[in-house]
Amino acid sequence: MAAATLTAHAASDKATLDSRVAAATATIRQIMNVPDSAIPDKIAQQATCIGVIPGMKKGAFIFGAEYGRGVVTCRTGHGWSAPAFITIGGGSFGLQLGAQSTDVVLVAVNQQGFQDLLKSKFKLGGDAAAAAGPVGRNSQAATDWKMNAELLTYSRSKGLFAGVDLTGASVTQSTDDTTAFYGTAHPFQEILAGNVPVPADAKPFVRTVAKYFHSVQ
Repeated sequence: MAAATLTAHAASDKATLDSRVAAATATIRQIMNVPDSAIPDKIAQQATCIGVIPGMKKGAFIFGAEYGRGVVTCRTGHGWSAPAFITIGGGSFGLQLGAQSTDVVLVAVNQQGFQDLLKSKFKLGGDAAAAAGPVGRNSQAATDWKMNAELLTYSRSKGLFAGVDLTGASVTQSTDDTTAFYGTAHPFQEILAGNVPVPADAKPFVRTVAKYFHSVQ
């Protein structure tokens, strides 16, 4: 069990991190290219940060808990930031029953959501107000997300993309993975504020987010 714990939390190598960024890029493209089940335009335009956890596993880690690793980028005054790495896990949140691998997307919709992602660790529904996000590119769904939510949460499994309740899940900064990706340590705030250049390996991800999560001119 101790060995499994170390394996789950050890830093990944650069090739693995590049693959994770590429998988996050593909996830965003696949979700946003289906207008009927995409993240609504109004949310995309107001998003302050986007977190993508591709291929989150269920029942394959310690104590059968859900656990996944992903990347996050935030909107800055000159575009979207270079990515930082995060993990998400724990809680009895509602991933689709029987799913073996699920893509999870977190959308911060205001400045407080951005500040949440600068914390070393926070709990969805506890430290940060979270809600299952509406879907549909032109969705006019009557929700209170704009007033009450800091983060909107989604999942995709077996091609189905929908808002999901992730209450109880913990999101943690993965400083080891972030350092391994950049080759040197950078504080999350420095990266997500746009003060670290986007590495070549991450440019497709950042460009893809910028394409779909753009502000109205």
